[in-house]
Amino acid sequence: MNKEPSGVLVVNKHGGVTSHDIVYKIRKLYGTARVGHTGTLDPMATGVLAMLVGRAAKAAEYLVSDTKRYRARLRLGIRTDTEDTTGAVLSSCEEIPSEERVREVCSAFVGRIKQIPPMYSALKVDGKKLCDLARQGVTVEREAREIEIFSLEVTPTEERESYILDVFCSSGTYIRTLCADIGEALGCGGAMAALERRAAGEFTIEQSVTVDELSEMTLEERVERLLPTESLFEPLRKVRLVPFYERLCRNGCEIYLRKIGVSAEEGERVSLYGEKGFFALGEVRSYTDGKAIKMIKLFEL
Repeated sequence: MNKEPSGVLVVNKHGGVTSHDIVYKIRKLYGTARVGHTGTLDPMATGVLAMLVGRAAKAAEYLVSDTKRYRARLRLGIRTDTEDTTGAVLSSCEEIPSEERVREVCSAFVGRIKQIPPMYSALKVDGKKLCDLARQGVTVEREAREIEIFSLEVTPTEERESYILDVFCSSGTYIRTLCADIGEALGCGGAMAALERRAAGEFTIEQSVTVDELSEMTLEERVERLLPTESLFEPLRKVRLVPFYERLCRNGCEIYLRKIGVSAEEGERVSLYGEKGFFALGEVRSYTDGKAIKMIKLFEL
């Protein structure tokens, strides 16, 4: 196969490996160094990890902020330094609240809330990852960020101190921190015991494939698993250009909205389609003669 594979691969990440470990494996399986990923998953986490293969890797900086769906196991009665059960236990409590109380407290976390990112995260402060600082025993102040929990379903398990949480939330939500915050609100402490990402934006666990499954395929079969790059921009408005305007757009010219009969707001990003389908990402900007679409990233060679 002479042409470099290109597209989006929805991987079902297994536990015990980093997101970068998955990148390394996909590079080998697809024979290309151009592989990236969206939305890091911790080593203990499993589930949806969208990989950007070939030319699709150019899309990383332009990704639309998306929603996430997670299934987590909340372990009540402990507090840890990492906010999950892989960390050192800081305190424990044998008095576990009733199921009714757990449900009541969890319901209070639905909606727009403030969340302080955990020290054990990939966020950077002054160019240094928080997790690297945490491993050195350094703790720094983190500013609370607004996130949104759209829904939070609570299911009891056979263990009185454990619950399954099905979370539908905004991008940037830390489920470990959510578990720890719920535990604090209950007064007994809490930590995340397991985590599976069920969906990231438009990509779901049902679409995913494991690294082991990919390893058993031929290269042609692996390429067939790639979704088109434009699937990354599914939420965006689709603008189709006739050949004349497509040529102008590809040459860097702005395309005035009034000339193509499109209505859009300044700053809005759009997916651009031509004769052969999706070819670029555009942005609406204001000019002296009105609003126009300017191509900001070409994806088709």
